[in-house]
Amino acid sequence: MEPTTRTETLAIEGMTCASCASFVEKSLSRTPGVQRAVVNFATEKATVDYLPTQATPATLKEAVIKAGFGVSERAPDTSAADRQAEIDQQKAQAYQQLRRRFGVAAGLALVIMPLSMLMLWPPLLQHITMQWLNYLLLLLTLPVLLYSCREFYVAAWNGLRRRTANMDTLIAVGTGAAFLYSVAATLAPGLFLRRGLMPEVYYDTTATIIALILLGKVLELRAKTQTSAAIRALLGLQAKTARVVRPGGLEVDVPLEQVQPGDLVAVRPGEKVATDGIVEEGHSAVDEAMLTGESLPVAKKAGDPVFGATLNKTGAFRFRVTKVGADTLLSQIVQLVEDAQGSRAPIQRLADKVSAVFVPTVIGIALLTFVLWFSLAPVESRLPLALVNFVAVLIIACPCALGLATPTAIMVGTGKGAEYGVLVRSAEALEKAYQVTTVLLDKTGTITRGEPTVTDLVAAPGWAADQLLPLVAAVERLSEHPLAEAVVRYAASQGAAGLPATDFRAVAGKGATATVQEQAVLIGNGRLLAEAGISLPPDLQQQADALLAQAKTVLYVAVAGQAAGLLGVADTVRATSAAAIKRLQSLGIEVVMMTGDNPQTAAEVARQVGISRYFAEVLPQDKAAKVKELQQEGRTVAMVGDGINDAPALAQADIGLAMGQGTDVALEAAGITLMRSDLHGVVTAIELSRQTMRTIRQNLFFAFIYNTLGIPVAAGLLYPVFGVLLSPMLAAGAMALSSVSVLTNSLRLRRFSPLAP
Repeated sequence: MEPTTRTETLAIEGMTCASCASFVEKSLSRTPGVQRAVVNFATEKATVDYLPTQATPATLKEAVIKAGFGVSERAPDTSAADRQAEIDQQKAQAYQQLRRRFGVAAGLALVIMPLSMLMLWPPLLQHITMQWLNYLLLLLTLPVLLYSCREFYVAAWNGLRRRTANMDTLIAVGTGAAFLYSVAATLAPGLFLRRGLMPEVYYDTTATIIALILLGKVLELRAKTQTSAAIRALLGLQAKTARVVRPGGLEVDVPLEQVQPGDLVAVRPGEKVATDGIVEEGHSAVDEAMLTGESLPVAKKAGDPVFGATLNKTGAFRFRVTKVGADTLLSQIVQLVEDAQGSRAPIQRLADKVSAVFVPTVIGIALLTFVLWFSLAPVESRLPLALVNFVAVLIIACPCALGLATPTAIMVGTGKGAEYGVLVRSAEALEKAYQVTTVLLDKTGTITRGEPTVTDLVAAPGWAADQLLPLVAAVERLSEHPLAEAVVRYAASQGAAGLPATDFRAVAGKGATATVQEQAVLIGNGRLLAEAGISLPPDLQQQADALLAQAKTVLYVAVAGQAAGLLGVADTVRATSAAAIKRLQSLGIEVVMMTGDNPQTAAEVARQVGISRYFAEVLPQDKAAKVKELQQEGRTVAMVGDGINDAPALAQADIGLAMGQGTDVALEAAGITLMRSDLHGVVTAIELSRQTMRTIRQNLFFAFIYNTLGIPVAAGLLYPVFGVLLSPMLAAGAMALSSVSVLTNSLRLRRFSPLAP
């Protein structure tokens, strides 16, 4: 037997770019016992699958620390709300600290810049020598380096000790080179003059570059916090207190953390449901839109489940608590979204490969730029030109945008999906949904309601429907057959009187009999009536044939030895199925139906919803084979189902979508879970995946285009033809703009909304 793996999620501290994430990932992957490690720069989390016999959470943490990064400590039983609150607090503190660092850098840069231009005003130089001005600029620049830029230098030094390079390395080398050159020109100007060089200083360049980099970081961190807005919005819906019913009927408001399974909780109109449970008394309509995306309130009565954070609309009820804290549906949704946001989409592999070699390559290009300029430029200007272009190449080549391109779009996309009741298990599932060309729908429970419903009641001559229905219901109340339950539900909906029945007897495979109001009542299939010697009048037989032609099950009724009527029963099509299927077809997707019913029933359902291709009489064990058959035709198949027998097909499909009211086995096998039994969720999932993948491709374009065009320009490629050089300050601005543009583009996904059905 293969050893069981465990999964641990670590909150990583100190990552500044995709290269950092790549290094942490390699460090974790090399740890003995680790089967898989995925580090997400945007979420600052590492997801590690490991063998508990060879590794522990402590060894994983040690591997991260050895790599030069930190691990945020969190209690293992922390609830989703507390965990998110802790994350938000940490990000808020980091944001405030970053703003202070930026404030110092920007304030001093605004002073240093005009002072550096005094050389353009000869009258002012009569009062201060250039040498003293340089000393003043040095003193003003030191706080920028020692405070505002300190973390970049520390991180670069730590990377150097580990023989790694990242974005901090580029910033530290670039600004450090400009600053050290300026210090040398300030302290030993004669050294430059003896070689025919002007002792120029670049304090303004150094301070401004650092200020612009920090500005980009401030905007980046602010935008990154907005990518998880969907999770915060969900958690913000939680009730803070619950009205617990104590022994004796006393109702007491207590903090939500004190609520325990088994408690009885009262809910009044307009209040939020505190946690998950089962209604014990009362009835109401509950708004579950925050969990399922369903806009209409859901009726609740005794025995029905209720979920935390939903809103009670009309009546009052009491429910028995079944789940609290991390076990509630809301917490599970949040955890699923967090896991999806921390996963990696296949499209990200290209960016990961580039990031792994990006920084060393850029340093090589920067050194080559310095050598070429120093070798080819005029003697009197070769060192300043070589230095400026060396710095510009290092600064513009920030790999942050590459690391943010995919995960930020995934974060916003999965969070947006949760708002509409579409839970994406992983980034790979979201990408697979984008590639779907064929949707295979299991009929029962997806296209149809999944339960039999009485659609027709036909009374024989001499009988009235309201006279016949109470007699039929009296017999069926004593039966456990699914069709009997459908008849009882229908009788209740019609307000039929409740009559007692005696001498009940179930006839296996045929129906049931009982005595009601001193009359023998039979209800079942044609064989039951035939064995009793009861024949149907021609008109009633014609009605039965018509119902059978519509693929409905017919229940025959006889009272006192005479045919009294019949009922048509069918698994009715959901009201939204036809519109959703039409929408899928309009997206260029072929919709195929699969069912275990006979071809006649399958054809009728397919006709009702506008499907032209279907598989009938498919046994449960053959459903996965049908998926494979479609895949062999070159199709990318999405399978939609809800039952245990759908699980193999869901697993076989390129992407499985399970209805939220389905079985746990089906939900586990699916890549996407739909929180409500409505095919519009399939449409939403595919439209969302397409929009997310479009955004990712745009982000990758933004990330690559800045570096593809920026690095050659920074190196001076345009100078021989156009005489244009890229200032290091402009390079810093472009670097910041690359990350901000990627984040801003990802945040546009927050405006996504499914088209109205």
